[in-house]
Amino acid sequence: MLYRKISTEIEAHLRSGNDKIMVVEGARQIGKSYIIREVGNRLYQNFVEINFIKDDETGGLFRDIHGLDEFYMTLSMVAGGKLGDKSDTLVFLDEVQHYPQYLTMLKFLREEGKFAYIASGSLLGIALSNTSSIPVGSIIRKQMYQLDFEEWLIAEGWGKEALDYVRDCYRQQVSLTEAQHDNLLGEFKKYLLVGGLPDAVNTYMETHNIVRVREVQEAIRDLYKEDAAKYEKESGKKLLVRRIYDMIVSQMENRKKRIVAKDIRAKKGDRFEWFAEEFEYLISSGIALDVHAISNPKYPLSEPVHKNLLKLYLNDVGLLTGQLYEYNIVPVMKDERSINLGSVYESVVAQELKAHGHKLFYYDNAKKGEVDYLVNNMAEMTILPIEVKSGKDFALHKALDKFLDNEEYNISSGIVLDNEREVYTKDNVTYMPIYYIMCIERVRIPESGSFF
Repeated sequence: MLYRKISTEIEAHLRSGNDKIMVVEGARQIGKSYIIREVGNRLYQNFVEINFIKDDETGGLFRDIHGLDEFYMTLSMVAGGKLGDKSDTLVFLDEVQHYPQYLTMLKFLREEGKFAYIASGSLLGIALSNTSSIPVGSIIRKQMYQLDFEEWLIAEGWGKEALDYVRDCYRQQVSLTEAQHDNLLGEFKKYLLVGGLPDAVNTYMETHNIVRVREVQEAIRDLYKEDAAKYEKESGKKLLVRRIYDMIVSQMENRKKRIVAKDIRAKKGDRFEWFAEEFEYLISSGIALDVHAISNPKYPLSEPVHKNLLKLYLNDVGLLTGQLYEYNIVPVMKDERSINLGSVYESVVAQELKAHGHKLFYYDNAKKGEVDYLVNNMAEMTILPIEVKSGKDFALHKALDKFLDNEEYNISSGIVLDNEREVYTKDNVTYMPIYYIMCIERVRIPESGSFF
């Protein structure tokens, strides 16, 4: 069984006595149902799972229900022998966005408190925006992503002591030994090929066969496209979600790595805002990661009003390397000089930062250039700029230098992530190996909120 960090948070919430209903959000095929099922069966004598997509495909018992009494009656029809009370029964409403009326009903299920509840789904951002009565105050929304690099290492057999050692080295800004570096960088490269989608990781663990892994990844890409097709059909509009999704990989090979509006339909004059619904779908469904441009960085960073300088990355680096290299592992594992891994490294950094709770921004200035990522440094109440380098020219970063030299920004230091082993600081820039991205966590506020 793959270890997932979020299981600790789910378990803590269910044990806490907090009667708010946790709603776990995220893209399809990232393991939401699996981990809720595992925790639920472990903590409760009775675990009842209702998947609304499967229900819709097999008769729709729950499809047209809008009241609690009818819901309880239908629930007893399918799980009557497994229903106790709130102390021993957890009801899991899976793919809750498929029947949007249940998003409103969560408030009343919580108030009545007949059973304990947990829910999950994708596209919840869109579903909630279209819900007439949002259950504010009754739910806790928790975002889930696929396995991050630390979870990959745990799947590969790394223990707590080894992971703590790496984190201590990061905090103290010291280098690993040559052997340790080679080992960890090797694991990182394997992660670039496999990614963090649970089915792909399990297939790798069972077969160590890149062909089998790519088959799993391609099936997931097809699923994402099928979901987009259903959304397009249901919206009644001729949307271009699948077209934009397919463009993400090719656009990442461009210098700016941005999707340009006129390229979507190959029509000059097309404007970015005309495709707002398509971009919203890709981001809200979790199958694309959004990085917003900031030209005048001020802490705390916030989403800009003008969104036409948006970058999109695939949600999983394994899907990206599958598209770029298919079955050929040499470009990633052997560091071939003729292959530019820049887009791959940028993608995995976006994936890691997002999984660690960061909102993603990049610096864009017509005169001073671009810096790959800006994240809020909440511990020091400033901004941390991050440059990602995959080649031997990692010490060349004019845009980052100009960024740090700008006194108006009041940002004193930055990070360059590269392939080299040594960690050192020069001219307010700290150079460190790419795998240390696993350690750049967002500072989390204690749930108690206590100041003392």
